Amino acid sequence: MPRPSNTPWLTPYLTVASGRAAIDFYQRAFGFTAGHVVDENGVPTHAELHYKGELVVMFAPEGAWGSTARTPRSLGVEASQTFYVYCDDVDAMYAQAIGAGAVSVMAPADQFWGDRYCMVEDPDGYRWGFGTPLPKAADVDPSSES
Repeated sequence: MPRPSNTPWLTPYLTVASGRAAIDFYQRAFGFTAGHVVDENGVPTHAELHYKGELVVMFAPEGAWGSTARTPRSLGVEASQTFYVYCDDVDAMYAQAIGAGAVSVMAPADQFWGDRYCMVEDPDGYRWGFGTPLPKAADVDPSSES
């Protein structure tokens, strides 16, 4: 068994400012569900969050396990990567994320590569892009057009 069951081959592991705040934010903003959480003396020091049963994101707070890793926000830098997540409704995800405290980087818009896409920044400075494939011309029912 090369990996645990229900775990993708690639799993991002982030550093966050606060484990508890990150769990709360990702649940409210993106609809993640909490999986395995290691809690030491009332402080989450490791967490696994799941999205639609297919995506797993893990994280630990700054300083956990003797790490010197810091968040992009703590370092005062722009995150050099964006997590691209497909969702059912980009506009609804964007509104939910902004309502939970995410910062808008790009409002939802149709993109040349064929997705409706938006990008937000979470409280730790990580960037999250959400996309939904646009219907192709062949997918559109001509009888529905007036």
